[in-house]
Amino acid sequence: MTPKIRVSFVCVANAARSQFAEALLRHSGGERFEAFSAGTAPGEVDARTLAELRHLGIDAYGLRSKAIDEFAGERFDYVITLCDKSALECQALPGAGEVLAWHFEDPVTSERPDAFRHCVQEIHERIKMFMLVKTKH
Repeated sequence: MTPKIRVSFVCVANAARSQFAEALLRHSGGERFEAFSAGTAPGEVDARTLAELRHLGIDAYGLRSKAIDEFAGERFDYVITLCDKSALECQALPGAGEVLAWHFEDPVTSERPDAFRHCVQEIHERIKMFMLVKTKH
């Protein structure tokens, strides 16, 4: 059996974007991928993040804000940053195979109507493409 591809998603607060990414990859690619998330300055998971995942029927069980340090010594095939600030702070993460820099507007600070819905949709589209590319033989 092929080992699962380990992916860690990183943003600053680990409150929305990286939580969306972790839950979406776990939901869509759980048989091929192991998903994790962390923040460079973690706080709390935003309640609107959990509400949006529930609205989509995606299991948010166990999601919590975590610091990158919590994963010290672990190896990931991919570390994917979800904002420019975390991309700058995560250039040389130990244990990272390939580092990918994605950027999504922070729905927590956005003034855009339905920012959480738009953010989760954009991340989901990117994750579907990532899964397609990374599981081709």
